[in-house]
Amino acid sequence: MEATHFSSNLAIFLLGFLILFPLTISSVGVNYGQIANNLPSPDHVVPLVKAIGATRVKLYDADPKVLKAFANTGVEFTVSLGNEYLSKMADPANAQQWVKTNVQSYLPATKITSIAVGNEVLTLNDTNLSGCLLPAMQGVHSALVNLKLDSQVTVTTAHSVAILQSSYPPSTGSFRQDLKSCISPILDFLSKTCSPFLVNAYPFFAYKANPKQVSLDFVLFQPNAGIVDPANNLHYDNMLFAQIDAVYAALNRLGYKKLPVQISETGWPSKGDEDEIGASPENAKKYNGNLLKIIGQKKGTPARPNVDLNIFVFAMFNENLKPGPTSERNYGLFKPDGTPAYGLGVSGIGVSGGNSTGSGGGSGGSSGPSVYLSPPVNSSNGYLAISSATEMIVWSNWRRLSMGLKMLMVAYLMC
Repeated sequence: MEATHFSSNLAIFLLGFLILFPLTISSVGVNYGQIANNLPSPDHVVPLVKAIGATRVKLYDADPKVLKAFANTGVEFTVSLGNEYLSKMADPANAQQWVKTNVQSYLPATKITSIAVGNEVLTLNDTNLSGCLLPAMQGVHSALVNLKLDSQVTVTTAHSVAILQSSYPPSTGSFRQDLKSCISPILDFLSKTCSPFLVNAYPFFAYKANPKQVSLDFVLFQPNAGIVDPANNLHYDNMLFAQIDAVYAALNRLGYKKLPVQISETGWPSKGDEDEIGASPENAKKYNGNLLKIIGQKKGTPARPNVDLNIFVFAMFNENLKPGPTSERNYGLFKPDGTPAYGLGVSGIGVSGGNSTGSGGGSGGSSGPSVYLSPPVNSSNGYLAISSATEMIVWSNWRRLSMGLKMLMVAYLMC
């Protein structure tokens, strides 16, 4: 009965989504966290992922039920190895067994393309754990080489934006001095194995920490005057792009200018505690909707205008068992019954970001050492308002209707 109810909600959502909203999103990634006791089965999640246009999914483990459900869908997967397993991966036997069990056994049906080893390890202030990170990454990569999988599966790790000592203006971006001895060999590993540098970035935290100085429009991709980096005269009208370019600048300072950057987590909560200023459905819709529209435009940052954005938003669902403040449990696009967590705008198709305070989640919720000053609020610059995307609806209504009917039939058969 419960599965039938979920499928009915899903079918209605899919048909309405495909008729009403333009298909403007290209190659967006979504984080699929599962710190909850009321989530739908992975089989029911597959059409939801397809409906929001996501072509990539990042897990915080290697859940066999999820990996099996997504077999032969073409969706690319990043699986993760939790911080609690790092100390064991330096042993070649352990690493090889983990890769065999959690990666090789699902290939090629499930398209696993990357392994994230640990999450925000370097900013946890745990020297023992930090010392295990690189050996674990090397152990997993060696296992991939032995199994002849290294050409199709990369090995990396996700960092908090708090690894930056300086991030404003973006051209001054640099890594924390106390972390350079750990970061440099990791960067060398990523460069040699052609793997991306992952960072979790949440403008929400900067706004929450200082709402009087940080402009809400600046963090929500809304029209604003923005800021100009005095070192290169590049103009920024949103904080996320400034954070990304600060990471590029930090990498350049250490000699890794060509290392690709991937935003492994970003998002905005639709609900929060009284002191979590800015956490609301309206702001979540603006942040995620505008972000997805920008991704669909295939535009880069001011410092890397010709490099497509590589971003994973968090998350598929609100997760009711996450510890911490209320916001932690309200970063999802969907409620557990498959309905949207908040109203969907034209460009805000609802993918929401999220952070985590523990394993199986995302960012630790700490903002970086630097605070972005508020740009002037009176300006006609910035991204188009959400409603500006309505002009894109008419031309493809019939094609989307056809697709909607097909997906409706699939959803019906899953009941």
